[in-house]
Amino acid sequence: MRDLNQPSAENVHYMIEEIKKKLKVVSLAAIKPSHFDNDQYEDIRDIYELVASKDQFSISEMEAIVSELGKLRKM
Repeated sequence: MRDLNQPSAENVHYMIEEIKKKLKVVSLAAIKPSHFDNDQYEDIRDIYELVASKDQFSISEMEAIVSELGKLRKM
């Protein structure tokens, strides 16, 4: 089990990849772990925990998650 209590680039990478796997959304292909900083760690972790807790997502839920990830991306 991965310890996600410690902000790190490796944990950000893990969470983004797991979110992408679980959602299986084409638009997530453009989102790479390198697009995020540790500054957004808690927000990314919140999204990760939401995604990990559900088995299925509606289209509107997927769009909202992708939108939130887009807002967290580095400029």
